[in-house]
Amino acid sequence: MVRVVICGACGRMGKRIVACAAEDKEFTVAGAVEHRGHPDQGKDIGELSGIGKLGVAVSDNLEAVAAGADAVIDFSFHEAAPKVVEIAAAHGKPVVVGTTGLSKAELETIGEHARKVAILIAPNMSVGANLMFSKAAEIAKILGPEYDIEVIEAHHRLKKDAPSGTAKRIAEAIAQATGRVLETCGVYGRKGDEALRRKGEIGIHAVRGGDIIGDHTVLYCANGERIELIHRAHSRDTFAKGSLRGAAFVAAARPGLYDMQDVLQV
Repeated sequence: MVRVVICGACGRMGKRIVACAAEDKEFTVAGAVEHRGHPDQGKDIGELSGIGKLGVAVSDNLEAVAAGADAVIDFSFHEAAPKVVEIAAAHGKPVVVGTTGLSKAELETIGEHARKVAILIAPNMSVGANLMFSKAAEIAKILGPEYDIEVIEAHHRLKKDAPSGTAKRIAEAIAQATGRVLETCGVYGRKGDEALRRKGEIGIHAVRGGDIIGDHTVLYCANGERIELIHRAHSRDTFAKGSLRGAAFVAAARPGLYDMQDVLQV
């Protein structure tokens, strides 16, 4: 049994993690945390998640509930993630960081705590999406430089960061596999009279609308043909179950920095 504390528990992802953990005999919800002043403070997280009373009240104090966890899962905000990791590490608790939009400085701060505990950071917790990272890079390497590559992602209208962490991770994997540097070859959208595609570019484009959970497409285009590699998330449960799989992994792992490729061993 893996006891999990969920930070950002009242968000869309947090509630699905609670629900998926409650229905899986391998997990138990040991705590639910939200930021101070959240309107759902003190309410039962099971009832908020639509699965009935769990006997776990939403708290604003990770310190108070961390001791009862085998792992902490963070789906809060990128500004809050470093503090979540700091508190968890101080209590010797491994962490799964599913929060997206993390800056380079925030990632470095989080990484410093990997000397004490296992920390898993992934822009996408879906098993299928993580398989896409390796396959997208493998296909790009096989096809070679004659194929133009574009990465297109689509999410719901409320997603704050763009492009998605998953799209950036796909582009980074492709760049690395083909001997490119994303900082110099990446093009984020196109506009203007001089927007002609240059050889070697990797285009990254973000679409926002409605309630799209998460679509990612990689286009490999050459004269005469086009290959499309597509992953579509039909439900947030795919991310929730992936994060729980990650929690079970870090709960048994040595201190260090990990990603979902380590969990899946691909």
